[in-house]
Amino acid sequence: MVKIVNTSGKRKKAIARATFCEGHGIIRINSVPLVTYGTELIRMKISEPIFLVPQALDGVNATIRVQGGGSMGQMEAIRTALARGILKWHNDPRIKDLYLAYDRTLLVNDSRQKEAKKPHGRGARGKFQKSYR
Repeated sequence: MVKIVNTSGKRKKAIARATFCEGHGIIRINSVPLVTYGTELIRMKISEPIFLVPQALDGVNATIRVQGGGSMGQMEAIRTALARGILKWHNDPRIKDLYLAYDRTLLVNDSRQKEAKKPHGRGARGKFQKSYR
């Protein structure tokens, strides 16, 4: 029987869906290998769950599809989906404790959203200047 694990992660408008299956430790994001995806900063941030548990993806392939939001929101969503998948695949409470001690957003979606723009201003809080002359 083939073991498959599905997880997801969200940040702002970005949604990442990850599928883990038996394989050779390859991570693909929107069909692009992790080693060539985005900038170096984005790759390092996505790789944090792997650095914390180095043997986590031995014999496991991860396929991640991400859509919506900007590059940094997508990066946060990807790392959440990746960390959740590693935890669900191994089912080890020590990994959960390690992730929560390092950064809670590895396992918990960041629920903050952009505040809506209001009338009479440039954005959510800033207002146009008022002049009496």
